[in-house]
Amino acid sequence: MNTPAIALEPAAEPATADGPPGTCQVEIVVPVKDEETDLAPGIRRLHAFLAGGFPFTARVTIADNGSTDSTWDIAVALAAEMPGVTAVRLDQPGRGRALRSIWSRSGADVLAYMDIDLSTDLNALLPLVAPLLSGHSDVAIGTRLARGSRVVRGPRREMISRGYNLLLQATLGARFSDAQCGFKAIRRDKARELLPLTQDGGWFFDTELLVLAERAGLRIHEVPVDWTDDPDSRVNVRATALADLRGILRMGGGQRLARFVVIGAASTLAYLLIYLVLRRGLAAQTANAISLLVTAVANTAVNRRVTFGISGRRHVVRHQLRGLIAFAAGLLLTSGALAMLHWMVPQPTRAAELAVLLVASLVATLARFALYRSWVFRGTSQ
Repeated sequence: MNTPAIALEPAAEPATADGPPGTCQVEIVVPVKDEETDLAPGIRRLHAFLAGGFPFTARVTIADNGSTDSTWDIAVALAAEMPGVTAVRLDQPGRGRALRSIWSRSGADVLAYMDIDLSTDLNALLPLVAPLLSGHSDVAIGTRLARGSRVVRGPRREMISRGYNLLLQATLGARFSDAQCGFKAIRRDKARELLPLTQDGGWFFDTELLVLAERAGLRIHEVPVDWTDDPDSRVNVRATALADLRGILRMGGGQRLARFVVIGAASTLAYLLIYLVLRRGLAAQTANAISLLVTAVANTAVNRRVTFGISGRRHVVRHQLRGLIAFAAGLLLTSGALAMLHWMVPQPTRAAELAVLLVASLVATLARFALYRSWVFRGTSQ
């Protein structure tokens, strides 16, 4: 007779936020708010996966944070029905608040969480938690943006995700690839150290925890995942983006960005003035290339010293060469914008050229800042 590879905990009465934690190797928290449709199918699928061959003892905790529909009633019924499933109810909404509350009281060796839609293939769960249980790593995250990931989602969500992670790299110096994939785990001892330092109770909690982990020198393991977008996602993109920006500023991401903006504004003004002077005797593309090259060299030098706090001559040649590659990206954007303008309007006014170059250079500036932080000056900034 075959027995399951996992020893799920015995059935228990539904827990509350004050209920005693059991002991197991992995506790998987599933935060939910008004998920009466997806809750039962998701938990049943997760429970079947664990019972079907997962090699570690595990508990699933449904974290109802502020539901107003029948989510809590369904959670209670599932906890009474299935061994190894408990339910916790918190009156206040917020994924971060729910995770901090449950993880803080958990007795499991590894604390994990995943979204109820199970967008991430569950086969990634073992690679997620195994390095933590072995002591190889301290934190583990699923990533949709690394080589080996298979992701099915629309271009809008893809662009938002990649843009957000580039912003984190540029402003907070983040080195992890995907902050917001709803598939993460942390060792209990490391959670005890980091959770008291977190402040966010919402979606930014993930990012905050990861940034704190990096600043503490913890080892973060990344697992490429197969991920399918949930078309019924209820995430308010605008509200979440604003909350994330506030979180980034709170964690110090605005100081370096502010210095870069001032330098970028001065550099853009100089670029446009040089372009106007050169344009009197040169073709538009030639004037653009020369003026952009001059200001790019100066921009790299000033940002190296002022924005990123790097002094001395060490690596200066390497930084300037990499800065020229960033310049090439800006040249491609501005030259393309000029070419498009001249294709649409054979003889545009100088004002039209300047307007197009201004917009293109602003986009190029954002790209350049991301390159500066993630590559040009990476590992040498103070």
